[in-house]
Amino acid sequence: MANIRDVSKLAGVSVATVSRVLNQNGYVHPDTEQKVLKAINELNYIPNFVARSLSNKKTKTIGLIVPDITNPFFPELARAVEDVMKIYGYTVILCNSDEDEEKEKHYFQILKQKYIDGLILATASMPISDMQAFDVPIVVIDRIVSQGIPTVVAKNKEGARLATRLLLKQGCKKVAHLRGPESVINARERCEGYVDVVREKEWFHPNLIIQGNYEIKKAFHETMKLLTEQPDVDGIFAGNDLMAIGAMKAAQQLKIRIPDELAIIGFDGITLGEMIFPELSTVAQPIYDMGAIGARMLIKLIENSPVDKLYQQLDVQFIERGTTRKVCD
Repeated sequence: MANIRDVSKLAGVSVATVSRVLNQNGYVHPDTEQKVLKAINELNYIPNFVARSLSNKKTKTIGLIVPDITNPFFPELARAVEDVMKIYGYTVILCNSDEDEEKEKHYFQILKQKYIDGLILATASMPISDMQAFDVPIVVIDRIVSQGIPTVVAKNKEGARLATRLLLKQGCKKVAHLRGPESVINARERCEGYVDVVREKEWFHPNLIIQGNYEIKKAFHETMKLLTEQPDVDGIFAGNDLMAIGAMKAAQQLKIRIPDELAIIGFDGITLGEMIFPELSTVAQPIYDMGAIGARMLIKLIENSPVDKLYQQLDVQFIERGTTRKVCD
């Protein structure tokens, strides 16, 4: 990694001149400034302002990158990370990536400048090689990125199978799936779990899998279209609770009774599911535990302590509420 001396050598100026350009402190001739900026760009030099004042290059700060903090799943996850980090005296910098590779790269660069001690990712749009080039410990939560990166996830495929089987067990004759983004691995796993259960059913067709993008509004519009074109659909497994809520809104607008005419199961177990009517049946992930375990794992990596498991897959649990009918065993 290039340092300030490399920049001064390439630009043909003193280190003090490079420092003045970086800090915008003192006069530098415009031509000289352009030489310095060109050298910085060519060397991909990232000035580390915090590290300059730290003899041990530790800031007791970690980064947390999530896709979208407006999704209630991620505030619960972030709270767990923050609670654990506070115990160990660490501060958390929160960033939203919107599942956008360029935004993730941008935040990686910003966090490098802050000289963070570690990073927790709940999003993974960047290439693995870029992540591996980041020279601090990384833990991934809710996604599987690479076998070489410590990871904490829930049993997505198993939970999807559980939800789909329950819809069939309670009497649903035609079950559709609202899936998350194609690029997100947990969305793919939940879709695969649904397909595992229904692929041999005579009524199954790929058009029963509709894209909800993990969003209420998108799920609402797609469910409106689905239920209008296929009114015999009487069960929906949604890949997250937000999409399930969007599906509920569509059914209610179409005057379809829940759960008598349409049963719905979500995935995640966010608290919002208890605040709507009818309350949402869901496959709940241990959200807080995932965040807390990931945070403790990162602390051990930062402190060079042994980590028992670099890959942890946590159990999920079905919570029955008002959007499904009781099943008699």
